[in-house]
Amino acid sequence: MSGAAEVHVGATLTPSKMELLAGWLPRQPWFDGDPEQLSRAAFFRFVDPAGAVGLDCMVVTTSGDYYFVPVTWRSAPLDGGDLIGTLDHSELGLRYCYDAQTDPVFVAEATRVIREGDTQADIRDVHGDELPLTMTVQGTGVVAGEGGRLEIMRLLTRAAPTPEDVIGSLVSRWTDDAGPRHDVVAVLR
Repeated sequence: MSGAAEVHVGATLTPSKMELLAGWLPRQPWFDGDPEQLSRAAFFRFVDPAGAVGLDCMVVTTSGDYYFVPVTWRSAPLDGGDLIGTLDHSELGLRYCYDAQTDPVFVAEATRVIREGDTQADIRDVHGDELPLTMTVQGTGVVAGEGGRLEIMRLLTRAAPTPEDVIGSLVSRWTDDAGPRHDVVAVLR
């Protein structure tokens, strides 16, 4: 397990996460949904070993499709990162939200989880109480010495095959309206 992620239950976010994503997603070539109907279907967290960056992995839905959208939350700008936008967090102040695939902290942790066959973090509130998970993930592990570049699988479909030439993957388990799902959400090539 990747440790425990602390979340501020009841904190006010202005704009909300979905409002922030609604402005960014339509500019992405892999997104073909209605941003006005966006909602979060499931999520999990990883933990930054240094404790500075929030690693928030969401499945969002719109127009009947599901998209995997991992983001990072930072207290200061990230040089070279793809900025989604900023929001005001009632407990943490101004937060910078980045597309996680452009954040080296997320890339390193997701790669580690896949390589080591690890899982998502537990989620706890600021008082240490464990919160229920809506999604779990498991890395497949990688043969020692194998390289690999992280690639995010954005559009989640029940019939999607695992891409070819993959040396490791991150497999999710969650439930949508049609029942249990098992989706590959990231791979190492």
